[in-house]
Amino acid sequence: MFKVALVGKPNVGKSTLFNRLTSSKKAISSDVAGTTRDRINGEVLWLNKNFLITDTGGLTNEEIPFRSAIEMQVKYAIDESDLILFIVSNKDGVDAKDIYISKLLKKYKSKRVILVCNKSENNNSEQRQIYSLGFSKPFYISSEHGIGIGELLDEIIKDKTLHSYDEKEKHTSFCIIGRTNVGKSTLMNAILNKERVVTSPIEHTTRDAIDENFYYNKELFTIIDTAGIRRKGHIKDQIEKYAVMRTEGAIQRSNIVLLVLDGSQDFNEQDEVIGGLAHKANIPTIIVVNKWDGVEKESLTMPHMAKVIRQKFAYLSWAPIVFISAKDKKRIHTIFETINEIKRQLAIKVSNNLLNNVIAKAQINNPSPRFKGGRLTISYATQTKSQIPTFILFVNHPNYLHFTYARYIENQIRESFGIKYVPITVYYKDKNARIRTD
Repeated sequence: MFKVALVGKPNVGKSTLFNRLTSSKKAISSDVAGTTRDRINGEVLWLNKNFLITDTGGLTNEEIPFRSAIEMQVKYAIDESDLILFIVSNKDGVDAKDIYISKLLKKYKSKRVILVCNKSENNNSEQRQIYSLGFSKPFYISSEHGIGIGELLDEIIKDKTLHSYDEKEKHTSFCIIGRTNVGKSTLMNAILNKERVVTSPIEHTTRDAIDENFYYNKELFTIIDTAGIRRKGHIKDQIEKYAVMRTEGAIQRSNIVLLVLDGSQDFNEQDEVIGGLAHKANIPTIIVVNKWDGVEKESLTMPHMAKVIRQKFAYLSWAPIVFISAKDKKRIHTIFETINEIKRQLAIKVSNNLLNNVIAKAQINNPSPRFKGGRLTISYATQTKSQIPTFILFVNHPNYLHFTYARYIENQIRESFGIKYVPITVYYKDKNARIRTD
């Protein structure tokens, strides 16, 4: 796909423009310089043509935190791009940082550069200093107010290598969640086999939800790295608050969640809280024990840790557990083997006859207990179409259902049809109630 990179100094509105063009709020926009540190990708559709746009961290000739890492990410984005949008601020004018960036971009002689003068809502007159950067006539826009965006998009899609919009290739999306500093970004880099995101021992280095498409064994995936989540009382500023919101959004747009734990440390309450986000979303989850290289091992170390995890994360009893070292890129393949098994189980379709035979046998072997003045009887069962295996059981009265019997029935379904690693939903409906068919 045609790729466009947004490049400029800090605080010129790159992230605001990114959000405007992608009709999203994937990039955190803030008046604080250096908010964006990693590359953030999004798709843009304009006049039946689509392209990929990449937001980048602000380039500067001054010493700021993560400067070298940000520069590396920007250079990656430039290398991968077909077109560069060089963003400057009409409000602030040209300074030494803009000149520094212009010199850098001129080294990429094969790359087409469009100069974009943002924050022009109050002044769209041409300024001589803009031309001193040595690029063609600039586009005056206001990404915040949407001024001039259509003209800029018209210019972008003039490129002859752009193709008309096609249906997206089917792919699996999974996000990486966990508390701060458990190695989420290191895991993403290990999976992609490149330095895709900035990593450091400093907590909250990652602030955005970072998407990247890639192929593994000829299959298309989207991986989403997320910011580490602190306890609510420890969220220090508005930027971290938005990062948490984007993590929750990343879970919602994923097919699978990777819950990353630090195997070299004791699991804490915050790990359980974050695991609860995946449970609440009712999305297949893999518990990934990272930093396995830093654990002193004996013959039963892995089974013992798995037992501890099952106790701590009882609400994710169905979630498979894998042990990896992202730093050493060891056992990464076990994640994809597990994803493939999850996808197989999600695709299981059970015939009504077979399902009802299992339910009938379960009731014979273990009749339901009396509860709230009656005893539950299941008359008929069927599987309905859904993102996860979902079953509807028609009963004499749902109020007679005790939670222990609900667990028993779920376990019978799981064991009978090999649904081990994914959440399932079982609805109990009054057989005399009107059945919805939509």
